[in-house]
Amino acid sequence: MRLERTTLARRLAGYQQAVSLPSRPVVEGRLLRMVGLTLEAEGLSAAVGSRCLVMNGDRHHPLEIEAEVMGFAGSKTYLMPVGSLAGIAPGARVVPLADSGRLPMGMSMLGRVLDGTGKPLDGKGRMRAEDWVPLVAPAINPLRRHPIDQPLDVGIRSINGLLTVGRGQRLGLFAGTGVGKSVLLGMMTRFTQADIIVVGLIGERGREVKEFIEHILGEEGLKRSVVVASPADEAPLMRLRAAQYCTRIAEYFRDQGKNVLLLMDSLTRYAQAQREIALAIGEPPATKGYPPSVFAKLPALVERAGNAEQGGGSITAFYTVLSEGDDQQDPIADAARGVLDGHIVLSRRLAEEGHYPAIDIEASISRVMPQVVTPEHLQLAQRFKRFWSRYQQSRDLLSVGAYVPGGDPETDLAIAKQQQMAHYLRQGLNEGGQQLGQNAAQLAAVFQ
Repeated sequence: MRLERTTLARRLAGYQQAVSLPSRPVVEGRLLRMVGLTLEAEGLSAAVGSRCLVMNGDRHHPLEIEAEVMGFAGSKTYLMPVGSLAGIAPGARVVPLADSGRLPMGMSMLGRVLDGTGKPLDGKGRMRAEDWVPLVAPAINPLRRHPIDQPLDVGIRSINGLLTVGRGQRLGLFAGTGVGKSVLLGMMTRFTQADIIVVGLIGERGREVKEFIEHILGEEGLKRSVVVASPADEAPLMRLRAAQYCTRIAEYFRDQGKNVLLLMDSLTRYAQAQREIALAIGEPPATKGYPPSVFAKLPALVERAGNAEQGGGSITAFYTVLSEGDDQQDPIADAARGVLDGHIVLSRRLAEEGHYPAIDIEASISRVMPQVVTPEHLQLAQRFKRFWSRYQQSRDLLSVGAYVPGGDPETDLAIAKQQQMAHYLRQGLNEGGQQLGQNAAQLAAVFQ
């Protein structure tokens, strides 16, 4: 009898693995109304952040649109669609999805262009996924992160010499429109010493996405890169997901011990997408039309980059921040400066003078540079900045012929060295391949 019971228990255990019953019934809802980008459903049992399908139409012409739960009030649930809502009618079924949403990952992503859900946009067929991971990774204990103590060669002479980047650092690229930030990102993609490069094109014009991939990134740059693109005409939730997805890709490769370069263009479009969502569900605006949730989302995204634990990989991140009208006091620019490890400011005046890359050395800073360069290199960089600033202060006097040589020896030396300093700061689009040590030696040669 005991043997029969044991045999029966084993057989039942095998059937239990084959039969999977839901832990609780799926409670559907009905679509009540749609205002702007917001869907309002009633009778739905779904948590904030979960995914749902909005379904209507007959069996011959079914229509299914994915949406995400963004909030609730009493018995009403507010959702935000991922795609177009054309064809959705009142009373449509709102069905929660059991899967929380996992995204494809793997080395086969290199050289591919994907959207915010992991689907290919490049026409090269389906991507072979090696792993499926959730959109949000567990946070790393800040006390266990490896400190930033190694320099990173980004291939840009002025940044290597005067604003040296540390491996695992997070910097902002502050610029208005049309001053060369996309070109600078493309140069970093081709010249940076990194194992994997992840590029996020968030909220850009569709034409610019194709131009960046074909002309700025190039074939060689694309081979070791993963591009996640969400143009400006897509739903704000898709733009939000694309920014989170490219960050998750960088985290995936970092966890495998790779040194990753993350380029996101732009952090401002990410904030604007969150603003659209927050205002649509009724969150009150706070600072220049931005709700409080925007300023909570920015550090939550940026803090995911950086070094892993001791012996692991790293994510060095560059986030472009659009300064509307070249206003450096824009609320998003001001918030980004507070959560990043430095900022590189691009000057419209330098761009109009044909000075590329148009980096404003006086307004830019790398907060980790003292930890990753030698004292001699740091002293040379400070001396360069001091002389460059002296020359900029005397430009107006020089232009009207009012400057009298001999009054200030440092200003005289700054004027004498101006051509050499400007030559050091300028760099052609295809001028790369120089090592970090060579850039430091060229910096020393300016004052010899």
